[in-house]
Amino acid sequence: MHIAVLMTNTDESDFSQSHPKDGEKFTTMIQSVRPDWKVSVFAVKDGHFPTDDSGFDGWLITGSPASVHDNEDWITDLKDFIRRLEANRKPLFGACFGHQAIAEALGGTVGWNPGGWVFGLVETEMEGRPIRLYAAHIQQVLTLPATARSTGGNVECPIGGFAVGDHILTTQYHPEMSHDFISALVEEYADDMPAAVIEQARADLARYQADGARAAERIANFFERAARA
Repeated sequence: MHIAVLMTNTDESDFSQSHPKDGEKFTTMIQSVRPDWKVSVFAVKDGHFPTDDSGFDGWLITGSPASVHDNEDWITDLKDFIRRLEANRKPLFGACFGHQAIAEALGGTVGWNPGGWVFGLVETEMEGRPIRLYAAHIQQVLTLPATARSTGGNVECPIGGFAVGDHILTTQYHPEMSHDFISALVEEYADDMPAAVIEQARADLARYQADGARAAERIANFFERAARA
């Protein structure tokens, strides 16, 4: 399998430079469960998109501090690219910003979280089963595209993920993040977020870790099923 990672993370801060970029994070995640798969990374946030779809078995859109509502050419181009993949029933996975961009591109809506920031570690549901995942978002999908079905969520984020047919799967969360990275991210933003959000994130991260291997296996299984469909 050959997966194209569409990297949307616009963070070029010193903190970002001191940690693996999202393309590397998702490559590590995928190859932790499918070491023989090939992964190619495209910095779509810089306007670099794949020019030949035929060389890939699936596409994955990363998270980003950008908003899907930002007036940027690359975001418009990404939504057009999503619609083309969907029309051709190409396997597509989206995480956080990717989840939101797919929803918007296909007719859903994205807006502010009623409860504010969701940050740190959360327990949510996927296909009716509880799972712990890392989170960092203040916007979320509010309504699904007409063709989509919810795959789970929780009170804070009712649409925690969705699917379209057998060829699209998303999550609002961050399966690519390590425990060390999300812990460092919480400390990086400790002075910029409400104290209660940071305190809760620290407490949860001290107590639990995300079900990273399970989330990675779910994504790999999705691409395998989609390729057979």
